Amino acid sequence: AATPPQAPPIEAVGAALDAVGEVFAGRRERSRVRQSVIRSHAELRERELIKLARLSDALAAAFGARGMGEPAASLTAEAIIAVFRVGFVRWVETEDDSELGDHLRESLAELREVTRECR
Repeated sequence: AATPPQAPPIEAVGAALDAVGEVFAGRRERSRVRQSVIRSHAELRERELIKLARLSDALAAAFGARGMGEPAASLTAEAIIAVFRVGFVRWVETEDDSELGDHLRESLAELREVTRECR
C-alpha cells in the first residue's frame, strides 16, 4: 500500500492491512474452509508458518527500503504478521457480517494500546 516515505511506520502498517482486507473481501467461507484444513494437518500448519515468515522478511525489507533501520524494520514486520494472524482468526470464527479489515484494524488498535501501556 502506498504511503508517503515520511509517514510514520504505523500509518504504513494500517494502509497495508487495509489493502490485505480488501483482497479477502467476499472470501470468508473459503477462508474458513482453508483455515480448518490447515488446522487439521501439521504439515500444512508448518507450511503456513513458513509462508508467514517469508512475508515478514519481505515486509522488513520493504521497511528497510523506506529508510527504517534494524531492528525496527523486523519488529514492525513481525507485529504486522501477528496482527494479521489474530485478526484473520477472529474474522473466520465470527458469524456476523464484519469484514477482515474490521478485525485487522481492531487487532492493530489493540496492539497499539498494549505497546502504549508498556511505556
